[in-house]
Formats: sequence, C-alpha cells, structure tokens
Amino acid sequence: VQLQASGGGSVQAGGSLRLSCVASGFNFEQYIIGWFRQAPGKKREFVSSIGWSGGRSYYADSVKGRFTISRDDAKNTLYLQANSLRPEDTAVYYCAAGEFPGSTYDDDDGRYYQEASWYDYWGQGTLVTVSS
Repeated sequence: VQLQASGGGSVQAGGSLRLSCVASGFNFEQYIIGWFRQAPGKKREFVSSIGWSGGRSYYADSVKGRFTISRDDAKNTLYLQANSLRPEDTAVYYCAAGEFPGSTYDDDDGRYYQEASWYDYWGQGTLVTVSS
C-alpha cells in the first residue's frame, strides 16, 4: 500500500497550489480519501475528505470556500486545490484513506471523517509554506 503526495511548495499569501496524492496497493474507489495537515509544534488536523465516487465532501471551517477536494478513481488520484493561501496554512499535508463501514462517513453527529484514527493508510506528506 502506498500513498504518494506531491504538489507542495512555497508561495506567497493569496497564492494557490494543487496537491496530488497517487494511491496504489488497495482498491482506491472503495475508500474514503482525505487530507490532513500538521503545522510545526501543532497536532495533526483534518482538512477535507471526499466520499466514494466523488460523493459527499467535508471541509474544516478554516479552509471552507478556499480549498476544493476531488478524486479521479480511474487514476487512483486525490487532489486538493488550495486557493487564497494564508500563512496559517503552512504545514505538511498528508493524504489518507479509510474504509468507513456502513454509514459512518455520513454520520454528521459523529464526524468520524475528521478523526485520523478512522483512516487506515497514510502518505508521507508534502510541505506547503505560505509567506506573508
């Protein structure tokens, strides 16, 4: 199993980046795929997730309206279009995949999609640095 994230880099505030994550070794289309990030000295936090066949997506409040998640199951690839970047977006971004049995992904009360423990596979991360 491998998740290979790329697309990170250094940009100025207000700029954009498109992150990609190519998966292999598991049945990509049967998994919920998400992005998490970890800034220096901070805990890993949820950014966004997307359901099967590009279904229901969720976003952290801090990125809502600026980031867009998408997936291409034919290419086993996850994307994150990050626009209007801010210095506080600086972090290592990780892609992750989880099975989410039953209706757990759509559980608005449980919000399991934002819990790292629900994801089975993780990529190595790609660094995004936003300067002011």
